Amino acid sequence: MMLFLLFFVLVVYSLIYIIILEDQKRELSELTRQESRIIRHYLAENTIKELHGLEKQPIVLAGVDQFFYYVVDEKGQLIMGQEMIPEARSALLELLQGWIPRKNDIREESLTFSFPERSELDEGPSRERSTKEVKLLIDGMPLFHKGEFIGILYIGKDITFAYQLFRWLLIILIGLAVLFLGVALVISRHMAKKAMIPISEAFARQREFVGDASHELRTPLSVMLSSINALEMVDCVDEDPFTRKLIVNMKNEVKRMTKLVSDLLVMARADSGVIERNSEMFDFQPLAEEVYESVSPLAHEKRIHLRTFFSSSLFVNGDRERLAQLLYILLDNAMKYTSSEGTVDLAVSNEGKKLIIRVQDTGIGIDPSEHSRIFDRFYRSDKSRSRAKGGYGLGLSIAKWIVDSHGGTIEIESALGQGSVFTISLPIVQPS
Repeated sequence: MMLFLLFFVLVVYSLIYIIILEDQKRELSELTRQESRIIRHYLAENTIKELHGLEKQPIVLAGVDQFFYYVVDEKGQLIMGQEMIPEARSALLELLQGWIPRKNDIREESLTFSFPERSELDEGPSRERSTKEVKLLIDGMPLFHKGEFIGILYIGKDITFAYQLFRWLLIILIGLAVLFLGVALVISRHMAKKAMIPISEAFARQREFVGDASHELRTPLSVMLSSINALEMVDCVDEDPFTRKLIVNMKNEVKRMTKLVSDLLVMARADSGVIERNSEMFDFQPLAEEVYESVSPLAHEKRIHLRTFFSSSLFVNGDRERLAQLLYILLDNAMKYTSSEGTVDLAVSNEGKKLIIRVQDTGIGIDPSEHSRIFDRFYRSDKSRSRAKGGYGLGLSIAKWIVDSHGGTIEIESALGQGSVFTISLPIVQPS
């Protein structure tokens, strides 16, 4: 819209400029022809063959807004003339020197000169001088008498007022454009708010549906998992390999669905804008060790070297359950994309007034061009591999929400084939 307004202002200004300037040129051309006819008519009536002596004759050459007129002979000598400001004569003659006008050859000139201020209180040569800039249109016409070239008539028209008008016109047009833009922005903002109402309501209903559906699905999934666990204890299951395989697959899929439902419920709570956090001051190291013990069987199963590095005095003020979920997400994500015999390190330290958590792995890594998007919901850098690993693209989104809700930051350093490092910085509270 801004470009359109600028284009509109430019077009309107250019059209008005051209129309007014062409009209001034037309008036000047008409004035030049009229005054040249007066001179020729006077020469013909008085049988005068040359211009010398013409200055003593009763010829009146004056037009509206005419700044000056000069009549020069064939040698360029000034025969007669008059200007609105006598101090400008030398500058004007210098400007006209050597110019032989052709048909429709109108010049546009800017002339700056100084002259003494005329005041009743100022007398003598000590009067202050003023400087003035005049915009002129200058036209000329060769004078012929009985087929012989006898001189040139020059006429200048003052168009300073027209240029002042152009300047004010440009200011007014820009002001109107700004005003129109402001009104358009106010109206568009009002319309956008009205258009967002049904969208916001639809999003709110969708958010409520996701939250309610996730909550309602947890119970039947828990029942299904309990039933599958009970089936595993039946003797006939171990005797039939096909049945055993079916039950194992069912159990894995139910676990995946349970995790997805749990993640969706967390994100639905995050969308509600209400942060449910049970803040307390506690030692972070026992919590980290507990999470380490929980994920150690998975690391052992994948033959991944899981290592921990803790410093002393790791107190933090936060939600114990959410911070444990944060560690689970980061460690699970690291082991998911780290091959056998790889390494995953969990390091927790106290740096100033911050609790620093670093999870480093030797996995496949993430392309730097995707770092800004990995915390988006359902985003997976390699969809085929993520789907094979059982990921839905919600884990890191939840991790970022947990960090943000604690007033911290999460950063990533990674490159393809060089592993990844996730660094979390959380405010801590030292015990008294």
